[in-house]
Amino acid sequence: MRMKLSLAQRKSLSGYLFIAPWFLGIILFVAWPVSQSAMFAFNNVLMLPTGRTLEFVGFANFVDIWIRDMYFIMRLLDFFMDTILRVPIIVVISLIIAILVNQKIKFQGMFRTIYFLPVIIASGPVMAELLNNDATSIPMLNTFQIYMFLQPHLPTWLVSPIVGLFDEIIMILWFSGIQILIFLAALQKISPSLYEAAKIDGGSGWECFWKITLPTIKPVILVNLVYTLITLANDSNNWVIELIMMNVFDGRRGYGFATAMAWMYTIIIALLLLLIALFFIEREDKTIKKIKKQQKKERKRLQKTKREIARNETRSQKLKAKEAKT
Repeated sequence: MRMKLSLAQRKSLSGYLFIAPWFLGIILFVAWPVSQSAMFAFNNVLMLPTGRTLEFVGFANFVDIWIRDMYFIMRLLDFFMDTILRVPIIVVISLIIAILVNQKIKFQGMFRTIYFLPVIIASGPVMAELLNNDATSIPMLNTFQIYMFLQPHLPTWLVSPIVGLFDEIIMILWFSGIQILIFLAALQKISPSLYEAAKIDGGSGWECFWKITLPTIKPVILVNLVYTLITLANDSNNWVIELIMMNVFDGRRGYGFATAMAWMYTIIIALLLLLIALFFIEREDKTIKKIKKQQKKERKRLQKTKREIARNETRSQKLKAKEAKT
């Protein structure tokens, strides 16, 4: 007997099938390394000629990160300041470029390819080589003058990251490729009839952006903020990542200390992601919540009524069968 599925069940099944390869990859290739690294974080890992040995130290590695390691806090603060400035700038630049490229212009596909091509070319070792050769800044831009202009007005700990943005302005554009594509996909889903209706009512382009475009793509802004933060946090040129890699090969501290530092860094990034989600996640209106609760109660009541009717029908059929036998 073929089982009939509702539309919601078919959609859910399609979603589960779509993410099934990802779950399978997590179970096969990620679950064991992650659990093993969690075990290493609470141990002093020694690499001996006879093999690897573990000496349980509890939370000592995590305590040493904050008390004995002076570089972790410094590099973490530098990363935090850079992230606060870089993430909004990358997302805003991506949105502006996506809006411009989404216009009806000639060679639209070529412009999209040009903005996305650096994501493919300038990655990994190529990006590291460009950074080493100072190829991520504009040569004609005098950052010293910018520093001297900002220093009297802002504290030094804030001036340095801002000047660093001008030094790496080209790299910031390189980090915007994926976000541009995500914004483009969201912008193309907005119905043109919404803009036509707004313009008929006298709405300007600026009002259409604030009242139609921005509220519609708000969930996508959250996606891009999360993606940008994770990309910057996992960048191989990140100072914290470099410190973790240095400690892996440090004979005094070793793999256990580096693993504990990686877990601490992961927890901090997770807290930043949670903070972003709290600010940008959409909250349902109270009236909508009440309506949904009432609809849920009504559905339960109808299901209960259907079950009672089915039970009564079954009982009546049984009584009829007994009467027929007698």
